[in-house]
Amino acid sequence: MNRLKLVRPDATHEAQVMDYRRVFLENGEYFAGCAGLEDVENYAEWLDFENRLSKKYDDGYVPSSVFLAVRTEDETLVGILEIRHRLTPFLLRLGGHIGYSVLPSQRRRGCAAEMLRLALEECRKLNLDRVLLTCDKANVASARTIAANGGALENEIEDDAGMGRSGTIQRYWIAVE
Repeated sequence: MNRLKLVRPDATHEAQVMDYRRVFLENGEYFAGCAGLEDVENYAEWLDFENRLSKKYDDGYVPSSVFLAVRTEDETLVGILEIRHRLTPFLLRLGGHIGYSVLPSQRRRGCAAEMLRLALEECRKLNLDRVLLTCDKANVASARTIAANGGALENEIEDDAGMGRSGTIQRYWIAVE
């Protein structure tokens, strides 16, 4: 397994983040936890999270913390995650507190599980007692990652927003201790 650390995005990560965006677009990947990376044309625009996302979501905007998951041995970006500080009705139903994604070339190496473990440490700092994570029912790897980090399946609901592929969203809660 890769040893990872979470870092705040800054100017030193521009090339890796924009390459991440390119790979996801070319592969038709879903940008989970990427703070709207798919919606921007350049890195400076993406870094303006709060301003850009508050305009996009208006009253549905929730402050969040955005992190890059970087391999400690070589400072390579392997994933991006976003921790939402509270839940709106939409996030409570379908989105959850934490969203994350991993580069296709870095999957099946334990990166997602380590990213989620590190994200839960950040949630403690935000004084969150428990967090909601959601995933498409067809995303078995994500469900395993959530369960491995203490996630308990609460229920499955219809994906009426078209967020996944199966038509069903699984909702998991993790106690933050």
